[in-house]
Amino acid sequence: MNINDFASYALAALIVFMVMNVAHAELAPDMNIDDGDSTLDINEQTHLVFMCEEEKLARDVYITLGIKYPDSRIFGYIDDSEERHKCAVADMLVKYDIPNPSTNDNVGVFTGEDYGWYFTGKYNELISRGSVSELEALYVGAFIEELDMLDINQCPKVIVETENGIDDESECGKVYTGNADIQRLYGSLLEGSENHLRAYVSNIEKQIGAGNYEAQVLTQDQVDAILSR
Repeated sequence: MNINDFASYALAALIVFMVMNVAHAELAPDMNIDDGDSTLDINEQTHLVFMCEEEKLARDVYITLGIKYPDSRIFGYIDDSEERHKCAVADMLVKYDIPNPSTNDNVGVFTGEDYGWYFTGKYNELISRGSVSELEALYVGAFIEELDMLDINQCPKVIVETENGIDDESECGKVYTGNADIQRLYGSLLEGSENHLRAYVSNIEKQIGAGNYEAQVLTQDQVDAILSR
């Protein structure tokens, strides 16, 4: 082997070594992502299944309102984000071997055995409200984001009211789970909802005046904090 061949071989070996180390570095953080939690209890499973359909609700409403109001491009931008949120929750269901409640991805179709009826009704209610005017449709978007944040953080009212052994808002959601995997997912979803709420409020206040948006689900103090007021 001459000196040039040796140099080429050494360079190739170095590149392979570097690529392998970069790949290992990228994969390593996920190897212990559960931080010791390899299973979810029934409360955590119930909430995760619910959130999968709630993210689909947001996506489906925004797709429908985006078609109705094509000049209001905010719906098209945010429905793409909601699709990613839905997929992120679905991926977590797969990871923990929990059946996905959504067996039909068509817009406005909710197939969950426990809460499909709830999301079907909520979808129809929100589309009816959003069909009144473009401004009302923007309010629907803001309502969904506030509701999403409330339901991520704590047990949604409909879960508490169902006979399932969950009797208080503190018994599921981000305030309940000790699973680091789920905490990170919910933290990411909350950050997305905060950004979406800011976007909707910005568009609303172009029509009603700056500072005039009133909270619909969260407290006004909570909304003002998100809006940095």
